[in-house]
Amino acid sequence: MGKKIEDATKGELKFRMFAGGVLGSEKEVVEQVQIGAVQMTRVSLGTLGPVVPDVNAFNMPFVFRDNEHMRKVIDGEIGQEILDKITNSEFNMVGLAWMDGGVRNLYTKKPVRELEDLKGMKIRVMGNPLFIDTLNAMGAQGVAMDTGEIFSALQSGVVDGAENNPPTMLEHNHFRAAKHYSLTGHLILPEPIVISKTTWNKLSAEQQDLVKKFAKEAQMEERKLWDEKTASSEAKLKEEGVEFIEVDKKPFYDATAPVREKYGAPYAELIKRIEAVQ
Repeated sequence: MGKKIEDATKGELKFRMFAGGVLGSEKEVVEQVQIGAVQMTRVSLGTLGPVVPDVNAFNMPFVFRDNEHMRKVIDGEIGQEILDKITNSEFNMVGLAWMDGGVRNLYTKKPVRELEDLKGMKIRVMGNPLFIDTLNAMGAQGVAMDTGEIFSALQSGVVDGAENNPPTMLEHNHFRAAKHYSLTGHLILPEPIVISKTTWNKLSAEQQDLVKKFAKEAQMEERKLWDEKTASSEAKLKEEGVEFIEVDKKPFYDATAPVREKYGAPYAELIKRIEAVQ
């Protein structure tokens, strides 16, 4: 995306990418984007939720049937509506496009083949009450902690498992402590690319159109790369002895109904529209 924009603007706009958290935590980077010190970033829905409440609909457990359903939603009018709400919020950012954040499944030290197997297990989740309540509703104990703490927590027994996508499980070496990957698909979380409104307002109309165009192209390009990365990660995890377990999702879905009722009420109409997308 950056190279395309540089080429199309004949170098008027230049991109430098900083990966791996070198600019700080997500919260710190978002604050820098808001004042224009960093121009563009990819942001998680948890960070956006307090300012753009509708994104919380995407955080509901099992709101997306599968990855294909999620992609149809973000590629369609609902996805654009939420990008527009980001732009029109007090966040001082412009929503450009969506990136895949992967399908989140459970990985544990003991196999989870059915809902009952989760009972009493301590499972690491992201630090959001909704996600903690989701695991609690499944019979586990949701434990919030930073990603960097998970490996040692698995090794020491502070937690019995975690939940994430295959590339994350592989890259953080969590498979060395948790050998069972249960395909619950309880969360599928897309993440928007945003640009600082301070920066955006300095661009010409033509430059803005180019940035939007190539961001949308990146949405499709990243998808292909993500699918390839997920497939290769799954293959590597299997080589390392990780057991991939197909589960009946319905008991997990039914168990989390109170979570959708508790947190989803303000977005009930939006959730109905999401579920209606075929």
